[in-house]
Amino acid sequence: MTSPVFLYGSPVLRKVSSDIPEDYPELDELIDNLFETMYHSDGIGLAAPQIGKSLRIFVVDASSLEEEDSSLSGFKRVFINPRIISYEGELTVYNEGCLSIPDIREDVERESAIHIRYCDSDFNYREEYFEGMAARIIQHEYDHLEGRLFTDLISPLKKRLLKRKLTSISKGRVEVKYRVKHA
Repeated sequence: MTSPVFLYGSPVLRKVSSDIPEDYPELDELIDNLFETMYHSDGIGLAAPQIGKSLRIFVVDASSLEEEDSSLSGFKRVFINPRIISYEGELTVYNEGCLSIPDIREDVERESAIHIRYCDSDFNYREEYFEGMAARIIQHEYDHLEGRLFTDLISPLKKRLLKRKLTSISKGRVEVKYRVKHA
């Protein structure tokens, strides 16, 4: 089953997400839905707020980028109740996009490495260190759980220049090949 992707301007994208209890009903279905919606939308990551659920979970499958970055080979994970413990390394810039903000890409500065604690799909606690593109993807999805979007990290001037496009997206005036929902 795939869900519509909530677009920029949807209030759920600005809420801080709630932790998921270990006995959350239909967790497996939620995880499957996140992956299916992500694949159907040609994404490499998707957070629950993007399908209208204010829950601390996101999925990542960046294995499609392994030709560009061999460290992403097999990089497919579920992050439940994640907490970034530390941001490390130097700041790097990369041109990011987002399924909730289609047709807009901007250079975003992020730390090159992170230390994160989370539960996997079986609720096993994990603590890992990621760097490079994996760290960037995780930070982008983690931001969704904190009510932040990548456009919050660009300069005020660039954001003003994008105002008309962002307004159009928030009103659902965007052409994409996946189902969307706007506020």
